Amino acid sequence: MTPPLAPPKRKDPLTKTRAPLLPPGARSRTAKGLAAAAAEGRFALQVCAECGAVIYPPRDACPRCLSPRLPFRDVPRDGVLLAETVIAASSDPYFRERLPWRIGTVRLDAGPSIVTHLHGDVREGDRVRLSLNLDKGGQAVAMALPTMPMLHMADDRQWRELTCDPKFRRVLVTDGRGRVGQAMAQALSQAEAAIVFVGIADSWKPFPGEAALRAIARVEIVPLDLTDTVSVGDLAGEIGGRVDIVVNTAEHVRPGGMLERTGLVVAREAIELRYFGLMRLAQSFGPALRARGADGVNSAAAFVNLLSVHALMNWPAYGVFSSAEAACLSAAQSLRAELRPGGIKVVNVFSGPLDTEWYETVPPPKVTPSALAAATVDALRRGLEDVYVGDVAEDVRARLAVNPKALERELGP
Repeated sequence: MTPPLAPPKRKDPLTKTRAPLLPPGARSRTAKGLAAAAAEGRFALQVCAECGAVIYPPRDACPRCLSPRLPFRDVPRDGVLLAETVIAASSDPYFRERLPWRIGTVRLDAGPSIVTHLHGDVREGDRVRLSLNLDKGGQAVAMALPTMPMLHMADDRQWRELTCDPKFRRVLVTDGRGRVGQAMAQALSQAEAAIVFVGIADSWKPFPGEAALRAIARVEIVPLDLTDTVSVGDLAGEIGGRVDIVVNTAEHVRPGGMLERTGLVVAREAIELRYFGLMRLAQSFGPALRARGADGVNSAAAFVNLLSVHALMNWPAYGVFSSAEAACLSAAQSLRAELRPGGIKVVNVFSGPLDTEWYETVPPPKVTPSALAAATVDALRRGLEDVYVGDVAEDVRARLAVNPKALERELGP
């Protein structure tokens, strides 16, 4: 049984921070299909469109019938651990720092056998469930997990290398004035984060839910205004070296497209808070996050963006808002590439309309702030990069994959 994770000791400020190293990253272009599935928490392998063979490792032609039609499809992930071994020596710098390391061979019920990393609670001969995960370099790897939840299962050393579990980590939530930020602080506290810093702009102004927010265990209120470069820089100078996860909960939701109002005030406010605010966060907190990607149990782990799913396809009823969200998505993709050398995941959490006052006239289904917060924590615990929360987000994602032009027409008036 996995022993419980012990709270890390206070770090000696004179001790050198270990430089982040990345695992081997050579993959074929075809194998990137595994990464696409791993980013969303799916288990997908190539399935021949002609003979139905399930194929691993990824290939450009079916080894059974030579067909080139090999789409990635979700397949059953259960199997049997045939053999296991412990690596005690390695020439690779990344694994050399993390030895001993357990690997094994799993025969899937779907057919192929896969060499995988092993969770500490599985043994040779056990039934296991495979998970595709992104390693610190952003490449897909397989991990064999117990078929049933185990006590302290998330505390396994090798599993924690592939995830961004908030347990014992210090998290910054950027906006505690809204219901989303307050729900996020509550969810992270329940996930055993060491400290949850919650940013409040204009702290002299009272706001709904303030007393309940301050009463949450391990929450610390800090001054933060994402529209003010000095405010963001001052906070980064104070706590930037201690923050392991940043969760950007800032929102600027306003209905209307480009023709319904005169002037650029609303658009400028949205870009100032959402896009430029994201850039201020990245420039102030990003370098320290990237440098601390291998800093022990509470190493820096993730930068989380809460986005509308209409960043992927504009919703004309909220056209200006959707455009600002699309700009944030593009910036997040750039940030993902820039933080990858430190092993930091950039997690994009897409949701449909929220159950808040700015979506009051929008009919259900909607996503409650607590559901959005719970999905975000779950994504961190599983090490995901792209998460879709709620029926609307899942529907937009599915329809985009089939016919983007039809979705564009259907979202319009």
